Amino acid sequence: MKIDYSLYLVTDRLLMSANTLPRAVEQAILGGCTMIQLREKNIGSGDFYDLARKTKKVTDRYDTPLIINDRLDIAMAVGAAGVHIGQSDIPAGIARRVIGTDMLLGVSVSCVQEAYSAAKAGADYLGVGAMFPTKTKPDAVPVSMEELKKIRRAVDLPIVVIGGINGENAEFFAPMGINGLAVISAVIAQPDIKQAAALMIKCYKGRRPKDSI
Repeated sequence: MKIDYSLYLVTDRLLMSANTLPRAVEQAILGGCTMIQLREKNIGSGDFYDLARKTKKVTDRYDTPLIINDRLDIAMAVGAAGVHIGQSDIPAGIARRVIGTDMLLGVSVSCVQEAYSAAKAGADYLGVGAMFPTKTKPDAVPVSMEELKKIRRAVDLPIVVIGGINGENAEFFAPMGINGLAVISAVIAQPDIKQAAALMIKCYKGRRPKDSI
């Protein structure tokens, strides 16, 4: 199955403008989000499973891949499309061994060496960042545009950029061969989630409407 990474929503129920996360996810998909990552911290396993199950009903309805952050067990329990891990999570090679070859494996990286290691371990795509300062992850390692270019040249895997991505900077990345934008507050925290997603897609593709930002 060909995966469209163009607009990759990472959830945060504490920032969302909708009354429920499944509702927020549905509006994001209707606006143009092509992948959803359920990333919810400070939540018990039972509640996370229940939220993942409800969210997957929405993503299934729109044939949109659901990725679970960190929790391999939850991803496998709900039949998610894949799992995404960071550098401090379970090693990518172990994650690949656990989930098998039918699920997607995404890995967060911030330098060429991490990108090489992730690719060697069996990653299907990379999340590179933080590209810009972000309140959602203030301790994230900053990645320069030059380092991003080096990572792009070093590996053939799809790359999504994350960290402070918004309508002002979204258009920088497609010309660099970056496969998509991973966004949080630029979509899920906006009063009109659907409209915000649609605007991000236009900006990514270099078609930002005048006076829209």
